[in-house]
Amino acid sequence: MKKFKSKVSYGMLIAIFLLFFVPEIIGILNNGINDNLFLLNGILISTYAFILHMFLKTDYTIDNKKLKIRCGFIYKSEIEIDKIKSITKTSSILSSPAPSFDRIEIKYGKYDVVIISPKDKIAFAKELTDINPKIENNLIV
Repeated sequence: MKKFKSKVSYGMLIAIFLLFFVPEIIGILNNGINDNLFLLNGILISTYAFILHMFLKTDYTIDNKKLKIRCGFIYKSEIEIDKIKSITKTSSILSSPAPSFDRIEIKYGKYDVVIISPKDKIAFAKELTDINPKIENNLIV
């Protein structure tokens, strides 16, 4: 069993933080503190904590000829490595279990695709191609 941590774009986390809390700070400066503020802060902090958890608890495990993808406690998926067709670098911004903009796309099955972001993409791809040499590895040119 080999586990690969996901690469995390901390810039993305900072942007989300600013998107959540800058309007809140501006509202406090303009209107002061009121009773609704505590409820709003609770919702914002809980939501941001959930997003942070998803970012920091994303990993990819290769075990028994399966690629197991985990993103927090919400998303879990398994892909049979024998069904993987190709691994390619991508700049897609589609929602995926990849908390970074430095992503790879894995095509498997007939039309299935998953986008992930392991920290060490080359070692990750090598592990997969060692198990299934038929995988087209487009990461190494």
